[in-house]
Amino acid sequence: MSMTETIKLYDRDAYATEFEADIIFCEPNKANDKRFDIILNQTLFFPEEGGQSPDMGILGGYRVVDVQIKNGVITHTVDTSAGDCCEVEKEAELAAGVHVQGKIDWQHRFYNMQQHSGEHIFSGIVHSRFGFENVGFHLSDSVVTMDFSGVISPEDIAEVEHEVNVAISKNIPIEVTYPSRDELAQLEYRSKIEIEGQVRIVTVPGYDVCACCAPHVKRTGEIGMLKVMNYQNYKGGVRVSILCGFRALEAFRQKCDIISELMGIFTTNQEAIVDNVTKLKAVNQSLKSELGTAKAALLDYKVAELPTDTENAVLFEGGIDTNTARNCVNALVEKYSGFSAFFMGNDEDGYSFIIGSKNADCNTVAAALRNKLGARGGGKPVMVQGSVKAVKREIEEVLKEVL
Repeated sequence: MSMTETIKLYDRDAYATEFEADIIFCEPNKANDKRFDIILNQTLFFPEEGGQSPDMGILGGYRVVDVQIKNGVITHTVDTSAGDCCEVEKEAELAAGVHVQGKIDWQHRFYNMQQHSGEHIFSGIVHSRFGFENVGFHLSDSVVTMDFSGVISPEDIAEVEHEVNVAISKNIPIEVTYPSRDELAQLEYRSKIEIEGQVRIVTVPGYDVCACCAPHVKRTGEIGMLKVMNYQNYKGGVRVSILCGFRALEAFRQKCDIISELMGIFTTNQEAIVDNVTKLKAVNQSLKSELGTAKAALLDYKVAELPTDTENAVLFEGGIDTNTARNCVNALVEKYSGFSAFFMGNDEDGYSFIIGSKNADCNTVAAALRNKLGARGGGKPVMVQGSVKAVKREIEEVLKEVL
């Protein structure tokens, strides 16, 4: 079915929050019968597009859970199980020809605008200073990532971050224009894809000129701040994660809470926390080494105490790492002609197991544990690994049947 492109009210005013529209198409969602897919003649809801998550809000009294765009037509998915209207009224309310009211979640929209405008300035500075392109962009409710086509040093990233915040402090007006084809041909601008039809240009004077479909703040000061949260080498370039504005504020509140809690635990000031944690880690590693040596000695003793007048060997032991258990099984299969089994864990949490043999198919034991106790795992005939949520007594009963 051919549809007229949806009128994008968010292009006219990114700060508008409420609108009215006519439903021109409505049908139950194919994946969820409690949801409906709705196409309007016009909308304020920005769809998932250009790497950015869609707007949230209310349409016709129901919560909007997704907004998608295809060939200029915007589809809103609403969840009818979360509305205030009764079941009998739903079919009449959500139908072609019905006039509905919509309201976007302004906080979600504005937070996304802060992130996207901040990203433009960051990417524009990187492009002008290093010539790198932003080849991958993702803006979700919790993180913004930018993938650049070349590696940027930590020192340079810090300088770009500082320059972005200088641009924010200048409170520069952000311009949105729709240049003609002739004007566009003379314009230098960033764009990740070849765009057909009218191109929308977002300009931060002195910092960036970029083709973009998303809502932006009116002035850079509304971004609040930009903070680089993480960066890593990625596909021959670098991936940079940022947060802006209120989301950056919330992230730093969480970090401050963590630091305050650690200061209380260590009864020290902020500057000494890293030193305290480093010392604690060294002590912990030393104790682990000592405990490992003691457990290995105890395991040797228990192995020596195993009966030798049998074909099979079975050990249950907690607090043993997988490598130690595997080495133990490898040693046992040299002494026992049947199966050598090591179960690591306890009755409360369950057990991990390693079973080996030189002469028998270990998968028969694994299959019995799976059939009787719901164990998971498998492997080759000479050795299998897995886990089972059962108590020792139940495992021993299965082993008696098999062995």
